[in-house]
Amino acid sequence: MRCDSLWTGVHLATMAAPGSGYGEIRDAALAVREERIVWLGPRADLPYGIQAGQSIDGGGEWITPGLIDCHTHIVFAGNRSDEFEARLNGATYAEISNRGGGILSTVRATRTASEDELFRMSEPRVRALLAEGVTTLEIKSGYGLELESERQLLRVARRIGRDLPVTVRTSFLGAHAVPLEFAGRADAYVDEVCERMLPTLASEALVDAVDVFCESIGFTPAQTERVFRAATKLGIPVKLHAEQLSDQGGAELVARHKGLSADHLEFLSPAGIEAMQRAGTAAVLLPGAFYVLRETRLPPVAALRAAGVKMAVATDCNPGTSPMTSLLLAMNMACTLFRLTPQEALAGVTVNAAYALGMPAEIGTLEIGKRADFVLWRIERPADLAYMIGFNPCSCIVHGGRTVARREHPA
Repeated sequence: MRCDSLWTGVHLATMAAPGSGYGEIRDAALAVREERIVWLGPRADLPYGIQAGQSIDGGGEWITPGLIDCHTHIVFAGNRSDEFEARLNGATYAEISNRGGGILSTVRATRTASEDELFRMSEPRVRALLAEGVTTLEIKSGYGLELESERQLLRVARRIGRDLPVTVRTSFLGAHAVPLEFAGRADAYVDEVCERMLPTLASEALVDAVDVFCESIGFTPAQTERVFRAATKLGIPVKLHAEQLSDQGGAELVARHKGLSADHLEFLSPAGIEAMQRAGTAAVLLPGAFYVLRETRLPPVAALRAAGVKMAVATDCNPGTSPMTSLLLAMNMACTLFRLTPQEALAGVTVNAAYALGMPAEIGTLEIGKRADFVLWRIERPADLAYMIGFNPCSCIVHGGRTVARREHPA
């Protein structure tokens, strides 16, 4: 057998055996050919006569699938540290939003930025994630709220996927907030989203999924349903910001549409959990927003676990409620704040995150035939990735079979 690269002297956390821990293979080998994994297993079982263009000794390090950040708003302009300070002085998220802050503050700044400026401002945030082993990234629009600005955000997201070593999936979040020019006319704005913005952007191949902020300060379930129907008509999968601040029945709504995921979920009801389980809709947990907003109501992790709902974990990187560019920190927060196990946290940024993006056949596990996205870590055991705070043990990143980053660690 021929391969482009052969990795030996490594331990694998394949994440390919649900309910069986990390899917560990110690003293393992992994072979790559033409961007795909073509063999993996114990090194003692390597096929006889295997020929590799390049042989790499991993020195006893661990390999995991490339990490996946499946919920971000990482392309934006502006700064909202003033709102962070206001919340610490007693203002609520809703109060800040109602006086013109929140999402609309970022919309004002983002609309004045050029495409090149947005790329330059976003690139350092993206590179921070990539340095921690992120090989796939979801990027939402939603800070333009009019056609040309939304187009610009999605074009920047596509450019990030072209210019940086990361796979990008885009989500059109035109229904993120009602822009000022439609103040008091939310239904008319939903018309604009459904009849003009979404069809135009989809025709330009800028939209991989459609998202909505279904909340008391966002869009009603009826308005959300209209957006979902427009997406379904175009053959585009849906997902939802659901049950973050109140129970709007959003999880049940997105499940009815066979949605990829429902995200946040602090106020998720038993009926919502049951609907998600039946539909196969993933739960995306966002501990960064929970932490920054100093929320006290936890998402019902134990009930999700008991129901067998797949739980993903993401940064929710955004300027207002989760200015976080560390998926490793999100894993730790998911364990300490939400009581996930370290194995669940790693599954949340690999196999379950792939599921939340509709990509389980391509990425998220180390298996023959999957894309060769993987990361080498200088750790003693996989749980270290969720355990350590503020330390990055990543030593090598492979994206599509190509080594895109190496990092030396002190002895």
